[in-house]
Amino acid sequence: MSKLVVLVEDEVNIAEAIRFLLGQEGWRVETLANGSGAVEVIRKASPDLVMLDVMLPGKSGFEILDELRGDPAMETLPVLMLTARGQSRDRAMAEKAGVSRFMTKPFSNSEMLDAVRDLIAS
Repeated sequence: MSKLVVLVEDEVNIAEAIRFLLGQEGWRVETLANGSGAVEVIRKASPDLVMLDVMLPGKSGFEILDELRGDPAMETLPVLMLTARGQSRDRAMAEKAGVSRFMTKPFSNSEMLDAVRDLIAS
């Protein structure tokens, strides 16, 4: 059975590019463009990995991450956070909230694939 990633990303072009790349690697990708119902979808989907944009309509990536880490069933779930704002403050907030990995947009295809492989291997 293929691995499942839930991608919460409101920029359609980025979401489609990630879906395509991970699909080439044999991943199933479920995408959400809004943070509002993301935690419920993630809980039901039981993915192998979550990719979160920081700035989302409805609920931020930080809020979603905080809820996931507050759930004992989700506290070890690998979470890769993506942001266009690569400020050290954002990175520090993400690390404090328990992010597994933090990437700044734009990123290369190989950089993203390497991060996904590393998170699944650990």
